Amino acid sequence: MRFKHLSATILVSLASYSAIANDEAASQLAEPKIANTYINDKILPPAIEWHGKSEALLLGADDEWATPFEKNGLKTSPNYAETFAWLDKLVAQTDKLNKVSLGKSPQGRDIWMIIASSEGADTPAVLAENGKPSVLVQAGIHSGEIDGKDAGMMLLRDIVLGNKGALLDNANLLFVPIFSVDGHERSSQYNRVNQRGPVNMGWRTTANNLNLNRDYAKADTLEMQHMLQAINEWQPDLYIDIHVTDGIDYQYDVTFGYNLPQGLSPASYAWLEKSYRPAIESALTRQGHIPGPLVFAIDNTDITKGMSLWNPSPRYSNGYGDARHLPTILIENHSLKPYKQRVLGTYVMLEATLKIVGQQATKLKSAIKQDKFRYPPRVTLTWKQVQQKQSWDFKGMEYRMEASPISGNEIVRWTGVPKLYPNLPVIANTVPDISVTRPSAYYIPPQWTEVIERLQIHGIRMTRLHQPTKMKLQQYELSSPKFSSKDYEGRQTVKAEARLESIETKLPSGTVRIDTQQPLGDLAILLLEPQSPDSLLQWGFFNPIFTRTEYIENYAVEPLAAQMLKDDPKLKLAFDIALKDEEFAADPKARLRWFYERSPYYDNQYQKYPVLREK
Repeated sequence: MRFKHLSATILVSLASYSAIANDEAASQLAEPKIANTYINDKILPPAIEWHGKSEALLLGADDEWATPFEKNGLKTSPNYAETFAWLDKLVAQTDKLNKVSLGKSPQGRDIWMIIASSEGADTPAVLAENGKPSVLVQAGIHSGEIDGKDAGMMLLRDIVLGNKGALLDNANLLFVPIFSVDGHERSSQYNRVNQRGPVNMGWRTTANNLNLNRDYAKADTLEMQHMLQAINEWQPDLYIDIHVTDGIDYQYDVTFGYNLPQGLSPASYAWLEKSYRPAIESALTRQGHIPGPLVFAIDNTDITKGMSLWNPSPRYSNGYGDARHLPTILIENHSLKPYKQRVLGTYVMLEATLKIVGQQATKLKSAIKQDKFRYPPRVTLTWKQVQQKQSWDFKGMEYRMEASPISGNEIVRWTGVPKLYPNLPVIANTVPDISVTRPSAYYIPPQWTEVIERLQIHGIRMTRLHQPTKMKLQQYELSSPKFSSKDYEGRQTVKAEARLESIETKLPSGTVRIDTQQPLGDLAILLLEPQSPDSLLQWGFFNPIFTRTEYIENYAVEPLAAQMLKDDPKLKLAFDIALKDEEFAADPKARLRWFYERSPYYDNQYQKYPVLREK
């Protein structure tokens, strides 16, 4: 999984890294033993053989309850049918597990979720009755990045048949082994060339070639619509999205993060940073792993340029979680680490998560409630990047630059030897750029059915006007639209300048009203403000408003313009001033359009944003 920026959490957590763990890792790697396991090993940086305490979690290949991953040399991951045949067998052994379908994929596969609770809950209502916090763990949103599926299968096995049953005493687990089920079955040993295992890997996108981790805001895919419905119904208190990253080589094997404290869920951020991260990093380190914040280099060919934090918008899982006040953790395991190491690191992290969430249920739920009912008077839509005060002592790998006769460029050659890069600069988008005042409500005319349906899928509360109603509201007038030059995620995106005006209008019956003082009010703002990067306008849901459908012929506008100049001296003065612009004066079409736009014949809805604001 590739992003341009680095997730939240470096600033506080940098100091928590263990120098001892770094020394131990350096000692283990001082004489690296190269592992030749996968078909692409020869073209990847050195694969260092790894051993850690978490290997004790593995069962022998001949054990009755070994997972397919354990039975096949810790190098493979089962296909869809094998995965759920094994899980069905496990579910049949206990009353603590239930399996439910979130819905079917475009190719007709069920997206299954395993509910693990000490009471054996099988519906959202029954689960809610136990009062425990629920952790939703999602694997395979990019189905080639499937570490979480095999880790979760092992953990469920140990909860039911091993010594981990107490994990459900104070928390519930909602586990989706494969989110992108169709992409999972487009499996090959030639997928994800940058990643070291498993042997066969699924495809990054869905059967419709859409990236689910760009779809949270627009919710175009069936898979995402099912997931958002599940979030609304099951109401998890923590959401974990498991990925595998790439880009550069470094020592960390499990990196994770969440949105910055400048986001819309500052109380949740504080809990994640001060309580969650120290507990998880400590558990991982004890088991022989090297945890860290998400790693995104400013320049993959020059580590000394530093790293960047990442404050993503709601198209991504952690940005979406921040907007809807659902604490969301993005795990990015390091693609160059052996598959066994990544799976075991994920297991340790999930187990430690259930422990800390169970122990701090009250603090976590309190933080979520604070964020849901905060209602900030101004909401930031875009951010500027600045260098942070805190630097990063980065646990990287040595590399050298070599001239390539293939590309003609200098290319990076990683050596597999650990190296500490001290005091690297950190860049982050933490300075507000475009921000808006919080409206009390939005009004959406009933003809924008697709927009209304998407907002309903998100779970945003709304009411309807039952009769035509006159109101004084605010409306954006858009100008200078810039459409994307190529398709992005199945849509033609657009950006436009926006000017807010006060209007008096009559809203038709059926108009939808969305109050922003609701738990998902901040999400509604980010979806409906036109200058928000993940607004439904920028995703192309309102593109028809940029189309002119009525025109005036030159033979009609010429006499119309003459009459307008004769009847309105102020208009004549404005036209004389406009003619001082040489480019305008030399353009006959622009001159005639100038009059048409000021005539009563002009379309008064052209480039007017139909979503209205109430102060």
